[in-house]
Amino acid sequence: MNMNAIRRFLAQEDINFLLCNRIPRRLATLCMGWFSRIENPWVVRMSIRVWKSLGDLDLTDARRQDFRTLQECFTRELVPGARVVDPDATRMCSPCDAIVGACGTVAEGTVLQAKGFPYSIEELFGPSQDPGPFRDGVYVTLRLTSGMYHRFHAPLDCDVDHVTYLSGDTWNVNPVALARVQRLFCRNERAVLRLRVGADGWPVALVPVAAILVAAIRLNFVDILLHLRYRGPNEIPCSVRLSKGDEMGYFQHGSTIIVFAPRGFELCAGIEPGRRIRMGEPLMALPAPAAPAG
Repeated sequence: MNMNAIRRFLAQEDINFLLCNRIPRRLATLCMGWFSRIENPWVVRMSIRVWKSLGDLDLTDARRQDFRTLQECFTRELVPGARVVDPDATRMCSPCDAIVGACGTVAEGTVLQAKGFPYSIEELFGPSQDPGPFRDGVYVTLRLTSGMYHRFHAPLDCDVDHVTYLSGDTWNVNPVALARVQRLFCRNERAVLRLRVGADGWPVALVPVAAILVAAIRLNFVDILLHLRYRGPNEIPCSVRLSKGDEMGYFQHGSTIIVFAPRGFELCAGIEPGRRIRMGEPLMALPAPAAPAG
C-alpha cells in the first residue's frame, strides 16, 4: 500500500474518528510526550520522514533543520522575517498559523464548534472566569494542524492579567471530531488567558485548547508547563506587557486557539471557515474611537 492510499484510508471519517478518539486518549498523549523527547537521531529522522509523508509538515522556514528530538521539531522557531505582523494598531492580528473554524457573533453567551453543535462560553471559561464582556461579542476558532508552526503570539499590544488552567480530556479537535462530540472544547484541557488590548484596554480572551497527543502548553510569561500531570495552582495571576507579535508560548503539537472580543469588534474581511491564516495577518478590527462630546 503506497502513501497516497494510506492517506485516503486515514481520511475516511469513521476510520479517522476511531483512530484518533476511540483509544486511551490520556495514555496516548502521555506516551507521545515521552516519545517526542527521545534523543536519538535515527528515531527523529524517521519520525519526521513519516510525518512529512502523511501530513502537511513544511520545514522550509524553520530556523534550524537539525533537531535533537521530535519535540524540538514540533516547537521549532522560524527564521527572522518568516511572518509579517500587521502594523495597524486598529487591528488585532492572528496569534498563530491556523485554519479558521467556526467564527462570528457570540449569541447571548453561546457559540458554535461546528454546525448544530453549540457550546456555552461560561462552561468553556470555567467557574472562576467572568465571560460577561464577550456574551454578545465576536469570536474566531483557529485550528493548528500537526505540521503547522506551533508557537502563538500577542495579537496586539496588550497586558496579560490572569491565566486560568482547566484540566480535562484530550479529544482530537479536527473537523471530524468537532462534528461528532458535543461541547468538545469545554471537555478538553485548556487555559483561559485574559488580556487588555490597545490604548483603551479592551478585554480580550485567548483560550488555547489542548488535544490528543498534545503533550503540553507552554506559557513563556509565567514559566509554567501546563500538561496532564500538572496539579496546580489553577489560578495563575500575572502582569506582563507584550507588544504585538511578541511570543506568548507554544503547543507541543497541533491544537486550537479560540479568540474572544467584546461587542464592537469585527472580523476582518476574508475571515471565514476554511481559510488558512498565518500569524500576524489581520484577524479583527477594533471598535472605532468614540466621537468627542460636544
